[in-house]
Amino acid sequence: MIKRPRRLRATKEIRDLVHETSIDKTDLIYPIFVIDGETEDIPSMPGIKRYSLADLPQALGEVKKAGVKAVLYFGIPKKKDEYGSEAYNNDGIVQKAIRLTKKLCPDLIVIADICLCEYTSHGHCGVVENGCVINDKTLPLLAKAALSCAAAGADIVAPSDMMDGRVAAIRRVLDENDFENVLIMAYSVKYSSSFYGPFRDAADSAPAFGDRKSYQMDFRNKKEAIIETQADIDEGADIVMVKPALPYLDIAKAIDDTFSVPLAIYHVSGEYSMIKAAAQNGWIDEKSIVMESLTAMKRAGAKMLITYYALDAAKWLEEM
Repeated sequence: MIKRPRRLRATKEIRDLVHETSIDKTDLIYPIFVIDGETEDIPSMPGIKRYSLADLPQALGEVKKAGVKAVLYFGIPKKKDEYGSEAYNNDGIVQKAIRLTKKLCPDLIVIADICLCEYTSHGHCGVVENGCVINDKTLPLLAKAALSCAAAGADIVAPSDMMDGRVAAIRRVLDENDFENVLIMAYSVKYSSSFYGPFRDAADSAPAFGDRKSYQMDFRNKKEAIIETQADIDEGADIVMVKPALPYLDIAKAIDDTFSVPLAIYHVSGEYSMIKAAAQNGWIDEKSIVMESLTAMKRAGAKMLITYYALDAAKWLEEM
């Protein structure tokens, strides 16, 4: 035989020499929940907490020690209302967390999730009238939230609401207020997914009625992902995202093949909790499963990996 592909797999040293896909610590983004209250464990996400401002420095110390360079903030306020006003309160929980982070870790990249679901009394991502989420009335509120987070020091704002036109609204407000250098990481391809269940526990953001299928994407559709991503890029998105991760690697590959802007993938709460539960039962090797999963995301075209395993993955990369 002239061709023996196994020769390239004969030893670890040779496999490392010829491998195609690598993960680096700089690829990792760690999501952090901050709460206007006491630090709490999240039962459906073992090992993940909702941090008070008092305990946030400890979490940031762990991020710095791990060598992870970016965090993504989600806020849980004390009070919620119909319009999610705490999302754009300049003294809100996320804004406080951003300012504290920039004081303690000025070189850490701070990404602020921009949505209303954690802040509204009804749990939907926008203004609700007669049981419907009203797209265009939501846009100014999202823009206010992005501006408030940028003013607090966020390097990147990440709209996750899936309202049409929100990237343009945010870009316009940022530019008009001299924040033209703040990046927009758009949740361009966000499917209506059952994999978000633990996150809704963590963020206390489950809808009080109905679901989010009228604005999050139908998981049966692929071409729609191209349309959504193109619209966000045209409106000024600097980074685009696919969410969730592993069930949507075909979508990530299509986005990476079609567009030249950097791609992020969000390894979401349900994916994290499934791995964690199986590992705790001794059914899988947690480290191997996580690193294989993250590598698959990179192989599909992601430059950035948003994962609750970021700190563990950074440690495991040191060991590899």
